[in-house]
Order: sequence, then structure tokens, then C-alpha cells
Amino acid sequence: MSSIKIIPFGGVRENGKNMYVAEIEEDIYILDCGLQYPENGLLGIDSVIPDFSYLVENKERIVGVFLTHGHADAIGALPYLLASVEVPVFGSELTVELAKLATTGYPGSKKFTDFHIVNEQTEIDFPTSTVSFFRTTHTIPDSLGIVLGSTEGSIVYTGDFKFDHSAIDMYKTDFGRLAEIGQKGVFALLSDSSNAENPAQLVSEKQIAEEVEDTVKYWDGRIVVAAVASNIQRLQQIFNAAHRANRKVVLTGRNINEVIQVAIRLNKLTLPSDELIIKYQEMKNYQPEELLILETGRHGEPIKSLQRMANQRGRGIQLGEGDLVYITTTPSTAMETEMAKTENLVYRAGATVRTISDNIKVSGHGSPADLQLMINLMKPRYFVPIQGEYRVLAAHADLAHDVGMDYRNIFLTGRGDIIEYDGKRMHMAGSVDAQNVMVDGIGVGDIGNIVLRDRRILSEDGVFIAVTTINRKTRKVVAKPQITTRGFVYVKDNRELVEESAKIVEKIVEEQLVDNDFEWSKLKQEIRDQLSRYLFEQTKRRPVILPVIMESSQRRK
Repeated sequence: MSSIKIIPFGGVRENGKNMYVAEIEEDIYILDCGLQYPENGLLGIDSVIPDFSYLVENKERIVGVFLTHGHADAIGALPYLLASVEVPVFGSELTVELAKLATTGYPGSKKFTDFHIVNEQTEIDFPTSTVSFFRTTHTIPDSLGIVLGSTEGSIVYTGDFKFDHSAIDMYKTDFGRLAEIGQKGVFALLSDSSNAENPAQLVSEKQIAEEVEDTVKYWDGRIVVAAVASNIQRLQQIFNAAHRANRKVVLTGRNINEVIQVAIRLNKLTLPSDELIIKYQEMKNYQPEELLILETGRHGEPIKSLQRMANQRGRGIQLGEGDLVYITTTPSTAMETEMAKTENLVYRAGATVRTISDNIKVSGHGSPADLQLMINLMKPRYFVPIQGEYRVLAAHADLAHDVGMDYRNIFLTGRGDIIEYDGKRMHMAGSVDAQNVMVDGIGVGDIGNIVLRDRRILSEDGVFIAVTTINRKTRKVVAKPQITTRGFVYVKDNRELVEESAKIVEKIVEEQLVDNDFEWSKLKQEIRDQLSRYLFEQTKRRPVILPVIMESSQRRK
């Protein structure tokens, strides 16, 4: 009898940030280590990663990190984990190369070298498990599912997958291997739920390639294509379409050159012509109808970059009459508002917008029928839907029930929930800390709810600064309060408000100076409280109030 625990650290009840832990006996196996790009409410945040506290506390038990593919939602948080815990990392050839790009770009992990390349034929024996892999179909080559052996049966993690029977060799699913895993017995299946509630029929990548080619071929002006840098399959389709339409490609994303060079070196991507890609400076030598600009944006997310182009703030590339913006990435539900805003800006700039999903249903994740086929092939004893918001996980649970699984053997988890096997059955067994960790610049985890609240207030109601100078020896105000405000009110039209605020501050300071229990913190808090009440009464707004008290020590003559 094995002691088994499954703990999701991300990827459940949210989009992205996939990271799951399987504990077999005393050993910890980490499945993916991804990040999540922030939604609009996380002002200034670059990315969100899992909380590694539990793993740091138990680092001596970690066997390794096993990666399914090279997208940011699977490998993006790896540099931050490896900065705290040095453990072996296993992945396919392309996945490892993309992981190396991520780790070398972060100071805390740039010296890490313990990478191991695996494929669908690899088996690795550990004291508590034999780890093996199987090929899956996704939008990037070398995608793998992971199998952890145990005495109770296999724990199978699908990673991102779909079934596409027309996929070319490097993207094909090995159905025979899936059936073999199912025949040997699957204890628990952790399966991608992204499209569980969407009944629309997905088209094959062959049909997508034809759609991309038609769009590029029949547009007379310049084309700006928005794509995700790590979606290698989409990049290949764009390059092929540009070549056949006799267009030159200009790359504008920050990291797309590195991704493309890695993919070409590993024969995962092929340029139809050595002259296909031109430098940014060479654009002036070509007519608009001879150009295709491939925009992947910061971190491979192109939408913000399109907004800058539409607002005439792009790096020399500004959208205008005759341009076509072709969006080949499918946004998550959380990004739909941002997408609508982007399309509106593009049209206002005089350009035209088309999206790849206008005429066809495009996704790198399986349809409900695909998800049910995976369950039927695996025939798991227990089922854990992962990767998606709660409603998507619940829809996947219903799909599993429809093919014969008992709801009692299906677990809808939250971050940090522990599912434990007690020798008789799996059950919920408490939780570990697995909060979101914010990454802002070089800071990791130093931004919390208080800072985010202040940023939100600053963005909505602005800042109100009151500066005054005092002399504590004479207990007098040396310089009367000076008021500065940004993003709150227009000072010239609100002189009475500013003058009255200065009087309030001066009165508070004078009262505090004669108090024998004078404290700096007490003085500043009193200013914040009284000013906040007054300003709200007058404006119904609550700006961030910053009292600045300077001390002067004037000498007597």
C-alpha cells in the first residue's frame, strides 16, 4: 500500500499558473511550474506565481520538477522556484531549452544547470516511483504527459492536450501508449479542463493553416499579426503564409528572436526562405503590401503592444488606413474586455481587425469529446479536473460522470487542498498554504494587498500631499503647510479646498506640538484621519494622503 497525496499549488479555479505536487511515500514530485499573467486589477504586477513555502520547507524530499511543455503557464515560475530550491528538472528537448532561456534571465537561477532531457520512451526509476511519459498534441512541439507509477496504479498528468487526427508527426498523440497506460491501471487522472464547458467543435490545425493563409493572401495592405511567441505551430503557419504571399516578416516582440532561434536549431520550426525575415530598419525598402509584422509583445503577450500601435505610441510602427491587424491568439474569458478595447482602438486608428476565431473555433485544448475520450482511455479510479476556473472544473466533472465515473471519486480542489489516500479511498485531508505570490520587477512576494489597494486608490482618486516644517524646541510651525495634489482635483479651480486643507493641517500640528506626549506617528495619523474626512465630505473621493513633516533646528543669533 502506497501513501499518496495530491496537492495543486495553482491551475485550479484560475487560468494559468499550473503546478501540482504528487507525494508518493516520502518523495515529492512537482508537475509543471507555471506563472499567470495578471488581470487588470493587479496594477503594475508583472506576473503571479505559486507560493513555494511548503516546498522550501520540504526541499530535501523533492525528487524533481517534471515539465509537460514550454509555455509560460507550465515553465514560467521555474526560475523563482530554482532560486530557492535546487532540484533536477526534467522535460523534452524543446521544453528544456525554453526553460533554460527563462532561468538564465533571472539572477537567482542563472547558474542552474541540472536539466535532463526526456521523451516518450524515457523511464526513470526513483525509490518510490517509475516516471514515464507520453506524447500529446498541443500548439508547441515536444509536449508530453507524465505518468508516476505507484503500487496502487499510475498517477497520470495530461498537461495541455487535444486530439487532432490530422496533426503532423511532431505534434501527434500516441494513442497506443495512452491505451497501454490505461490497461496497466490508472489510480488518479489529473486532466486539462480548459474547454470542458465549450461544446463547439474544434477545427484541426490543417484547417487553421488554411485560414491563416487565406487571410494573409487576400489582404492588399500591410498586415500586423498578433501571436504568442511560444506558440510554435502558429508561428510556422504564419511564416508559411507570408512566404506564399511573397511578404517579408518583421519581428517586433522582445523574446521572439530567442524562441525562434531555439526552435529552428532543434528542427521544430522551419523558415521557408532564408530571406523571409528582415530587420526592423529594412521595412522602409518595401511597400506595405509586401510586409507582415509579427507582434508578440512583452512576455509573448501581444495585446498591449497592439494598443500602443493604435495609440500611435508603438516603436515606429503605427497603425493606420489600409492596415490589417490579424489576432491569432485566443483570449481567455478574463481578457475579453481588454480584447474589445483593443479592437476599438485599432478601428479608431483607421485599421481593420480580424481574429482567427471569427470563422473557426481555435484552441490548443481538447473539446468535451476529447476530454471524455481521455477518461475512457485512462479508466482512472479517481479523477481530478485541473486547469481552469471552478465552473470549467465542474463541467469536466460532469463529463466524467457521464462516461461512468462516480461523483464520490471526483475531486474539485482549490489551491493548497490535500487529497490523500488512506489505504481504502482518496479523501480531502486539509490544506497547505498556497497563496498567490506577486512578481513586480525584481521584487518577488513583496507586494501584498495593502500595496495593491494603495495603487488602486492612486489610480482612481489620486494623491494628496501636505508638507510642513516644524521646530520642536520652540514648538512652532516654521513653514505653513504646502499642499500638492496629483490625480485628485485641479488646484486652480479648487483654491478654497486647498486653503482649508492647509488650515486643518496647521491646526493639527500646532495642537500636537504643545502636547507633552508628542509622537511623529500620532501626528501623521491625525492629519490623515481629519483630512480624509474633510476631503470626502467635499468631493466624495478618498485620495491617498501623504503627510510630510520636516524638522528644522534654527540657531539663535
